[in-house]
Amino acid sequence: MGTRSFDAVAERVAHPVDDDNKALDAIAARAARASVVLIGEASHGTREFYATRAALTERLIREHGFRAVTLEADWPDTFRAHRYVTGRSDDRDAVDALSDFRRFPAWMWRNVVMRDFVEWLAAFNRERERSDKAGLFGLDLYSLHASIEAVLEYLDRADPAAAARARARYGCFEYFGDSAQGYGFAVTQGADSCEDEAVAQLIDLRRQALRLPLATDGQTAADEEFFSAEQNARLVMNAERYYRAMYRGRESTWNLRDTHMAETLDALRERMPGAASGVVVWAHNSHVGDARATDMGRRGEINVGQLARERYGRNAFSIGFSTYDGTVTAADDWDAPMQRKRIRPGLAESYERLFHDSGRARFWIDLHDPDVAQALEGPLLQRAIGVIYRPQTERWSHYFDALLPRQFDVMIHLDRTEALEPLDSSAGWDEGEPPETWPTAL
Repeated sequence: MGTRSFDAVAERVAHPVDDDNKALDAIAARAARASVVLIGEASHGTREFYATRAALTERLIREHGFRAVTLEADWPDTFRAHRYVTGRSDDRDAVDALSDFRRFPAWMWRNVVMRDFVEWLAAFNRERERSDKAGLFGLDLYSLHASIEAVLEYLDRADPAAAARARARYGCFEYFGDSAQGYGFAVTQGADSCEDEAVAQLIDLRRQALRLPLATDGQTAADEEFFSAEQNARLVMNAERYYRAMYRGRESTWNLRDTHMAETLDALRERMPGAASGVVVWAHNSHVGDARATDMGRRGEINVGQLARERYGRNAFSIGFSTYDGTVTAADDWDAPMQRKRIRPGLAESYERLFHDSGRARFWIDLHDPDVAQALEGPLLQRAIGVIYRPQTERWSHYFDALLPRQFDVMIHLDRTEALEPLDSSAGWDEGEPPETWPTAL
């Protein structure tokens, strides 16, 4: 397979993504045939990926009845924004509502596009009854200590006796300080784990679940608050396991994380009335594209995209993104300052280069089209930029083999893209375009 085979069909299958919005209308209409729509991104710092994803989601909510948006973000941080968009928050605006996104990489959700989407969602909900409001939820599991605090805050209000029991159980974690990674390392060195305590607390909360069913038209804010506390307790249990696995090497932390995200998605669909109308998932391509079509599958790794297809069948629909070059907001290393970095042009033998060489700047393709599937079967290289971007080692740091037609249902290619604008710019981030200087070797 090569450029020539894609060029032969591109005129018919590469649908322009123009400013008239017809392309996004068509993609949203196609995606809306499913009840779970997973929308990816090829980096955690590209404005166009976020903006296009937001525009597609607005169509799914406004025109197709979807009522839940889930993020590759922690539950407690996102639930604050959920309270804001559903009208039961003291936050003045979306900037305040996103204030709990403080940990690295804060720009991933504290950015201009996200701010505007949260304000749009709040305005949409103001015109609707409680049962018809769209919610905003987090899928990830990094917030061990924040979730502990959220469980205790809920129980302090709802059941002081249960709060005392929870405080005693979660006190196990206090021995290790505020570092979840430190907890995981200490356990591998012989310290007693807090696994039994985390499991016991979740069981204690779930004993109340049958008394507070959520999947009814009479849903109340109290029901949602209980559900949130339960999800936080489940997150503590899974995060405890995740941080222990970081230092043991016997269990894939990637699989633990994506399984947790898939289970959270299941819980939302089962327990939240709005989610039954349709859920949108916002996460990186590496989470929403089927892992079986990439190097991940060969390494024994699974992801949300694979699990969604296995569990929901045709009710799952995935959309991927790619770009050839431009700029991106990213860091040199974990916890390092964010920078606006220039993206290197797509490598030879990559899907990014293939799409660029077609001469079409912005287009989408239906990967179920037989001609497309044949022209793009691969395997070819595919780029993934997370919150860290290292152009000096890009081939090894950011590319993997993929079979694109088996990975997504639709692919959107935006040839040149710009860095995502954070709400809290660090010094030097916006001091003009980065210079065109690159190492001579990878």
